[in-house]
Amino acid sequence: MTDGFATRAIHAGQHPDSSTGSVIPPIHATSTYAQDGVGNQRAGYEYSRTGNPTRTTLEECLAALESGRYARAFSSGMAATDAVLRGVLRPGDHLVIPDDAYGGTFRLIDKVLTGWGVDYTPVRVSDVDEVRAAIRHNTKVLWVESPTNPLLNIADLAALAELASETSTRLVVDNTFASPYLQQPLSLGADVVVHSTTKYLGGHSDVVGGAVVTSDEEIASGIAFLQNTVGAVPGPFDAWLTLRGIKTLAARMEQHSANAARIAAALREHPKVTRVFYPGLPEHPGHEVAARQMRLFGGMVSFTHADGEQAAVDVCARTRLFTLAESLGGVESLIEHPGRMTHASTAGSLLQVPAELVRVSAGIEDVDDLLQDLLAALE
Repeated sequence: MTDGFATRAIHAGQHPDSSTGSVIPPIHATSTYAQDGVGNQRAGYEYSRTGNPTRTTLEECLAALESGRYARAFSSGMAATDAVLRGVLRPGDHLVIPDDAYGGTFRLIDKVLTGWGVDYTPVRVSDVDEVRAAIRHNTKVLWVESPTNPLLNIADLAALAELASETSTRLVVDNTFASPYLQQPLSLGADVVVHSTTKYLGGHSDVVGGAVVTSDEEIASGIAFLQNTVGAVPGPFDAWLTLRGIKTLAARMEQHSANAARIAAALREHPKVTRVFYPGLPEHPGHEVAARQMRLFGGMVSFTHADGEQAAVDVCARTRLFTLAESLGGVESLIEHPGRMTHASTAGSLLQVPAELVRVSAGIEDVDDLLQDLLAALE
C-alpha cells in the first residue's frame, strides 16, 4: 500500500529517534564520525560532506515525494543544476533549453558550460515539434521547466519523454514552480527532476537548497559522485529546515494555487494589464496540458503592464503586502521585475524577457488583502 502525498511529506524517511523517542529527526551537527576500527563505520557515516543522517532523511523524503528511487540534496538549486549538467554532459555535447528558462540556469549554461565545449539551443518547450527540430546527433539533454520561469509556458512532459526515448536523450525537468505536490515528472517519463528546495519545498524563505531526484541508477551514481567530490552539500540545519517546510507542502500548495487563481482572474480584467500568464486560465495555450499533468495550477502569476517598463517597475515599488524581492514559493507574497532582477542575465539574448513584465509569487495570506494591495498598486 502506498501512502498519500501528505502522509509521505510528513513521514517518509522520518522515524522517531531511536535513543530518545524524539518525533522530529535530530540535527546531526557534526563534521565527522567515530569509527569502530579502520574501515568499520557506524551506520555507514564517515564525514559529513559524504553523508549526514539529517541530510539522508531529507533525501529519502524527497525521493518518496517525487516517486523516485534516488535523491541527492545540494546547497542550492544552482548546485543541483550544475551537478546534473556536468554529470550527464561532456565537451562536444549539445542540449535543448526553454527559450524563457530561469536566468540563473541560462547564465550557467551560456557563461560556464559553453566554455567547457557544450552547445545549446533555446526553443519553445511547449511545442514538441520545435523541440524535435532542435535535436542534433550530439544532443544529450532536453532541459525543461514546466511551468517555465517567468512566462509560465507548459511543456507536455509525457510527449517530451517519448521524444527523449526515441532520440536517446535525457529529459531533465526543473519542477521548482510546480513542486512534487502539483506534478511528478518521473511518473510522466522524465529521467531526472531538479528542484530549488529554497522555494516551495522549504516554503518559508529561511533556507537555501537544491535537490536532484531520479530512478536511473547510472545517473544517480554520477550525481552522488559529484555531490561528494565537489562538496556543494547542505548543512544539517539547512536539511532540517527543508524537512520542516515539506511537512506542510500539501496544505500550502492548495492555498498558493487558490490565491494565484484569484489574482490571475482579477488581473485579467484590469485595464492596465495587457496579458496575464497563468496556466489556470482557460485561454492559456497550455491550459489543457497543465490540467492533465498537474493537480492544480500553482502559485506563480506573471503579467505585462500596458504602460511599459517604468510602469511595471513602479507597480513593484508600490505594494504593501507583496514584498519586492527575488525568489518565490514562500508563505509570504513576493513581487519582482524579472527583466531587471532574476532574469537580468538574459538581456540581449534569445531568452530576454519582456521589459513590461511583472512576476508575482502568491503567498498564503488572505487573498482579499492581496487583491486589494496589488490592484491599488496598479492604479
